[in-house]
Amino acid sequence: MTTTSPTNTARSLDPVPPVASPGRNRVRLKLGAGQQLRGGPLTYLALVVVGLGSVFPLYWTLVAASHDQQRVLDSPPPLLPGGRLWSNLQTAWEQAHLGKAIVNSVIVSGCITAATLFFCTLAGYAFAKMRFRGRGALMTAVIATLTIPPQLSVVPLFMMMADIGWGGKLESVIFPTLVGAFGVFFMRQYLLEALPYELIEAAKVDGATNIRIVWNVVLPAARPAMMVLGMLTFVQAWNDFFWPFLALNQDNPTLQVALGQLSASYTPDQSIVMAGALISTLPLLLVFVIFGKQIVGGIMAGAVKG
Repeated sequence: MTTTSPTNTARSLDPVPPVASPGRNRVRLKLGAGQQLRGGPLTYLALVVVGLGSVFPLYWTLVAASHDQQRVLDSPPPLLPGGRLWSNLQTAWEQAHLGKAIVNSVIVSGCITAATLFFCTLAGYAFAKMRFRGRGALMTAVIATLTIPPQLSVVPLFMMMADIGWGGKLESVIFPTLVGAFGVFFMRQYLLEALPYELIEAAKVDGATNIRIVWNVVLPAARPAMMVLGMLTFVQAWNDFFWPFLALNQDNPTLQVALGQLSASYTPDQSIVMAGALISTLPLLLVFVIFGKQIVGGIMAGAVKG
């Protein structure tokens, strides 16, 4: 009778290490914490192409705004800036009264952005973490409003603003867009993952009221998504043309409505139009330069937290 020692039995159960074939030299990349992937030449080439494609429209606007119309319409068109940039900017500023238009656009975009962040964050928190009857049906109704074309509500909305007495005033542009279905859905989806129930319960145990929970718990957790939503809302409100064109008059326009006056003639001067477009783009670039780091940092913070 043969006996098997425990040592031999344990050794026999150990997995056999794989034997690498001599003709195969493959390296498996295992990324750990803190390691990064390095892009090759094709990656950098693709990034350069995408970057140039993104910057070219802004560069062409600058080139066209620095020449006269005859030079802009030449074939081939100019590729370098000219010497008429300042005069064209001044002409566009005076013809379209862009000073007042920029102030109006700042007021409209700022009010819409602040209201959207406030109301959408509160609504998103309620739909994400609060329990109440009809929550699912209400959220479905909010999402269903995204399928309705905005053009269908133009006539009744215009009549409503006229009955209130806001025709031609900035209130007619601000009030209908104080809160949006996309913002509610966006904040709700973010807070579902970024805000644990344990934080809310801990705040309730400490005796915090609902307002204090929103201020000290919800808003810090929602800050990354609020930065992104605020940037998207501001850009959309700044570039909106359709409804402000219908609701406002020529004496009290937003920037996009004022720019429409530059191209309203039978033969508009393309260099002046491009100069006005360049003026309307500069505030957006300034906002992104100031808040771009916070927005990107907020996105990364939200990604790490998720």
